[in-house]
Amino acid sequence: QVQLVESGGGLVQAGGSLRLSCAASGRTFSRCAWFRQAPGKEREFVAGVSGFGTSTYYRDYADSVKGRFAISRDNAKNTVYLQMNNLKPEDTGVYYCAAGPAGMKTPGAASVWGQGTQVTVSS
Repeated sequence: QVQLVESGGGLVQAGGSLRLSCAASGRTFSRCAWFRQAPGKEREFVAGVSGFGTSTYYRDYADSVKGRFAISRDNAKNTVYLQMNNLKPEDTGVYYCAAGPAGMKTPGAASVWGQGTQVTVSS
């Protein structure tokens, strides 16, 4: 069983940047996605990446992160990253890393979760 540990969260002003990391241990993991959960809201998909890092996909709603966030991975380090730029207060929440099937976009599809890392964006 793979274990996932997130890091890199913190408090940042609007317009700032953070880079989250998701380190895997136990065994190599392939497909991965980032989710986030704001207080009082459901957990939602943010970005996903394929096993080799050649395919990425992002949340595509009115509050889209595409163009501001970038997911990537370093398989030599067994780590997935989420670079977040031009952060907005509505990006505030706990960010979770998850392993699961290809194209995963719903929390129910994930098979393994990390413990989460808090991101707070002040206005």
